[in-house]
Amino acid sequence: MTTTKSSKSKTSTPPCKVQLSPVHGNGVFATRKIEAGERIIEYTGERIDWPEALRRTEASDGPLNHTFYFSLDDGNVIDGGSCGNDARWINHACEPNCEAYEEDGRVFIHALMDIDAGQELNYNYALVYEPRHTKAVKAAFACRCGAPGCLCTMLAPKKRKSRARAAA
Repeated sequence: MTTTKSSKSKTSTPPCKVQLSPVHGNGVFATRKIEAGERIIEYTGERIDWPEALRRTEASDGPLNHTFYFSLDDGNVIDGGSCGNDARWINHACEPNCEAYEEDGRVFIHALMDIDAGQELNYNYALVYEPRHTKAVKAAFACRCGAPGCLCTMLAPKKRKSRARAAA
């Protein structure tokens, strides 16, 4: 098999690295051109259940909005703050260039579009927060992405109850 220069550099060069972000704290940046649809990195960490995630948050005395938890379809959580990798530093954006996909219980970050070397990677967190979305909660989960269509929050919109159900 003949290896072309581009395929060799793609496999030998890590696709991303962590550095300070103008958006928020640390961020993850492309070290080379990443093509649309390309799998970039797996989101890794310790697998725990939600009660344990809540216990850890409470025990840390840290704000609920500053965790590295990634919810899984089976109801469990990946705690990227425990044995996690660089993927935990990918920031939120309302108009993201990446998307997270769960495949067989594992989470991978894929490029939604071509990403140039040096560009920050981001995806829409769409965080689900069941309690009331008060001004304080919205401020705690404020978005700083700066996109023209920024929604000003990392929270997913609350699902509205239909009027028929609400009246029942």
